[in-house]
Amino acid sequence: MVKINGTPLEIAGTSLADYLDAAGYDFSRIAVERNGAIVPKTQYADIILVNGDTLEVVSFVGGG
Repeated sequence: MVKINGTPLEIAGTSLADYLDAAGYDFSRIAVERNGAIVPKTQYADIILVNGDTLEVVSFVGGG
């Protein structure tokens, strides 16, 4: 079980990039924290989610 923004999901074994793509995130407009550490965008494809991971995905919005 992986928690993403507080929601438990059965996605262990999936790459972070695959999850974000399937969930419809625009990589250029987000930041991801995994288990308390910011994940560089260059590592999204290399990170395989495992049971117990906790992710926070933050989207940036424009405005003023």
